[in-house]
Amino acid sequence: MRIRPLAALIPLSLALAAAPVFADENIDKVFGGITAEAGREYGSLSSVNGGITIREGATVRKAETVNGGIKIDDNARVGDAETVNGGIRLGEGASARSLEAVNGAVKLGRNARIADDVETVNGAVRTEAGVVIGGNVENVNGTIHLDRSEVGGDVITTNGDITLEGATVRGELRVEKPNVGWWSSNKGTPRVIIGAGSTVGGEMVFEHEVELYVHPDAKVGKQSGVSPRMIDRPDAPREK
Repeated sequence: MRIRPLAALIPLSLALAAAPVFADENIDKVFGGITAEAGREYGSLSSVNGGITIREGATVRKAETVNGGIKIDDNARVGDAETVNGGIRLGEGASARSLEAVNGAVKLGRNARIADDVETVNGAVRTEAGVVIGGNVENVNGTIHLDRSEVGGDVITTNGDITLEGATVRGELRVEKPNVGWWSSNKGTPRVIIGAGSTVGGEMVFEHEVELYVHPDAKVGKQSGVSPRMIDRPDAPREK
């Protein structure tokens, strides 16, 4: 997982806090939230202590904050969106190049588009119908729930549950062995549910024990690693 230390923003923000803002193209704050107004175009939005809101139809090259969430309204566009302590939420039809969080959930509204990866360390990833993600979906701790969505890369977790509900994963589905460190937890056995109409095109790799439920109408690739407790049943349980 390539989570970058966004705390490096602090020195930069302190240095630029007093600098003038020209034509609202770039906004940099230490304290306070930032709002990109509807229909306008911006360059970089950066805050240390404050959330970022991108209004409907706005375009932002990059949005990053240390302490705060990022909210991207319907049909807005952003390049890279990154936060340390806070979640990221995309509205209907919104789009981004990549989404990255450390402590916070990522929620994608109907028909949202992500060109590259969606990553978080401690937080859930949830999609509504019609979402398309070009790269990987990855976390360490937290549920990954994909509802009638498509992932062009891999879906990866360590301690989280994975639920595919009519979703397609072109690459691998992988549950990795926990590492020793602050990002690991002592969570119970992960539950992987491959629901009706779902497809996993690549291999399913389990590096430690999972509870695996595969609906008879789902299509999955071969499995490797630790043998899962697999149950084929049409009434696969809902996530815990």
